[in-house]
Parts: sequence; structure tokens; C-alpha cells
Amino acid sequence: MTATDAREQEHERERERRRVFADLTPLRTSADYRRLWFGNTVSWVGQGMTALAISLQVYDITGSPFSVGLVGLFSLVPLVVFGLYGGAIADTVDRRKLGLASAAGSAVLSVALAGAAFAGFHRVWFLYAIVALQAVCAALNSPARSSMIPRLLPPEQLRAANALNSMVMTFGTLVGPSLGGLIVGLAGYQAAYLVDAVAFTASLYAMWRLPSMLPDRKGGKRASVLDGLRFLATRPNLRMTFFSDFCAMILAHPRALFPAVAVLWYGGDAKTAGLLVAAPAFGALLGGVLSGWQGRIRHHGQAILIAVACWGTAIAVFGLTRNLWLGLLFLALAGYSDTVSMIFRNTMMQVAAPDEMRGRLQGVFIVVVAGGPRLGDFLAGSAADLTSPAVAITGGGIACVVAVGLLALYGRGFRRYDALDPTP
Repeated sequence: MTATDAREQEHERERERRRVFADLTPLRTSADYRRLWFGNTVSWVGQGMTALAISLQVYDITGSPFSVGLVGLFSLVPLVVFGLYGGAIADTVDRRKLGLASAAGSAVLSVALAGAAFAGFHRVWFLYAIVALQAVCAALNSPARSSMIPRLLPPEQLRAANALNSMVMTFGTLVGPSLGGLIVGLAGYQAAYLVDAVAFTASLYAMWRLPSMLPDRKGGKRASVLDGLRFLATRPNLRMTFFSDFCAMILAHPRALFPAVAVLWYGGDAKTAGLLVAAPAFGALLGGVLSGWQGRIRHHGQAILIAVACWGTAIAVFGLTRNLWLGLLFLALAGYSDTVSMIFRNTMMQVAAPDEMRGRLQGVFIVVVAGGPRLGDFLAGSAADLTSPAVAITGGGIACVVAVGLLALYGRGFRRYDALDPTP
């Protein structure tokens, strides 16, 4: 090694030590990933717009909050049912074609929404049907898209890519509904749906430019959901990523209590509840933006356990606060911790799992992400009715910390997981 090479390596290590913001290396080195990332950003914003527009339209037709709540149910059931199946399909067929077909399906559904709105066809059952079909498309698209990324980037860049992907989702969640409300107010539901349909062209173009993405499988047999679950059952480190997420999403998920908390603790209204909902999302966005330091972490299992414990601690302290701005701060810290956990969990799944199983593991991930928070909402609401919101929130946070501590004692191999020597 020459003196110049040695100095260059030392400079690179120094840059790594000083890095605070998200590592943009995946965007610089891979044109395919760059197009896919940009297309997903635009699509997530469009989907956020449509989600809000549908809720507003359902309420406009029915005047019933219960009917609006059913929108979530019609989305949840197909996500859970088709999540595992979509992962199996992604491990069988060309993932590029599956991504194209499912994204095209979502675009067509947005066009159908716009066409119905232009025609004055305002039927709640039609909106529910579209929401369910959108969830099916999402359940097919997500495993295909996620399992493409390890084929586009080297393993050492996957952690950075997952941080960038987390920013896409959070940005869409924050900006999409706000933009959707503005467009509906100015130009009607049909305009929001048309913008969403156009937004999908960015994702379609990105996938169109990709090479073929056939899974690396032995034999021609269709991938089985049961085989994927059996694989997960025999891989303790990958299994622990899901258990740790359950600790946070089921035991310490106070979202359902935000409307009551806004009134009882802070003397606020719907705007206050909106701030409570937005705070974790803002923290989650910061978790992606300020993710440069994560590149220095080798023991991803330890990082996940610490991040989940931080989530539980932040939620528990939030349950003790009665100052709005302090409460928002701890909710933002919880959101930041959740993003850190998600980045490392996704990286472990992509690096430690073989290519032929990545779609099915992503399908399990969809079920956990879709179902876990709903169970958490039910548990928090039930505990609050039996005791009080403060007991439910603080007790849930403490339970999360205790549960993840027990997982840490049980999962010694998970604590020792080394990103330089990944073991599923």
C-alpha cells in the first residue's frame, strides 16, 4: 500500500467518524437505486394524498366517524391476508414484473377514483372496495420492491439505503396528507386522485428501467408461505427482529389515546391531537436524516434492543408529563428510536437472509407492521378504560422495557450479531 492510499483510507475513516447526516452513497453509486428511491418518494406522497382524500370523501358522504374508521379496516385485512402471499409470489416470479404490475394496478385504481369523482358517483361501498384493492396491490408491491434493493447495492450500503428508505416513508406520511387536504380544498377529490395516478408514473418508470429480478432459487417449484415460516422458525436472529418490534408496537403504542390525552392532559382539541400524532413522525424523519453515525455500528442486534428500550422509556416518560411541549419532545424521541430499530431490522433481514427468502420475510414484516400497531391500539384503549390513560401509557412503556430486557437475556446470539459476519 502506498503512502497516498494510506492517507486516503485514513481520511475516509475520519469522514466516517464525523458523519452525522444520512449516508448518500447508495444514491451516488447506483442509478437504478436512485431512480427507485425518487420514484418511491413521489409515490408515497401521492398515496398519502389519496388516503386523506378517501377519508374526507367517506365522511362527506356519510357524516359518520365510524364509517371513516372502517376505511382502516378495509385496508388492514387485505394487507394481513395478502402480505404473506405477496412475499411468496415475490420469491417465485420476476420481482421487477411483479413490482410493475402492482404499481400499475395502484395507478389504475387512482384513475378509477378520479373518474368516479368526475362522474359524480359517490358511493361508500365503491370507496371501500378501492381501498381494499389498493391494499392488495401494496401487499404485492412491497415485498417485490424491498427484495430488489439487495440486488442493486453491495451489502455494506444496505444500512444506508434503509435509512434513506425510512425518510421516504416518513416524508410521504407527513407531506402527503397535508398536500392532499390542500388540493381537495382547492380543486376537489378528483384532483387529488389524478395527482396520485400521475405520481405513480415515477415509480413505474424506475421499475421499467431495472434489469430482470428473478429470485435466486433452486428448482422451479413455487415458493411456499409455510416454507418461509419454517425458515424463520429456525433462524433465531431474524426471528428476534420481529419479537423486539412486537414489544414496542403492542405493549407501548399509545396512538389510540391521543384524542383523550389532548383533552384531559393538555386542555386541547383536535389540533392538539394532531400535534401528538405528528410528533413521532417528525422524530422518525430525524431518525433517517441523522443516521450517519449508524454506519459505525457492527452489532445490529444490540442496537435494535437498545432502540426499542429507548422507545419504551420515552413512551413511559410521556405518560408522566403534563406539559405539551415536553410531551411532544418525548414522542419525537420515541419516533427517532423506532426508525433506528427499523433501519437495523431491515438491514439484518436483507443481509442475513438468502435471496430466495427475502420476499417472504418482507411479507411477514408487512403483517407485523400492519397488525402490531392495531393490537397495540386495542391493548392501550382497553387498559385506559380499566384504569386511566396515564397508567395505560406509562405502564405500557415500562412493560416494553421489561419485555425487551427479557429478550436480551434470552437472545445472546442476537446481542452478539455482527454485521461483518451475519448469521440468520
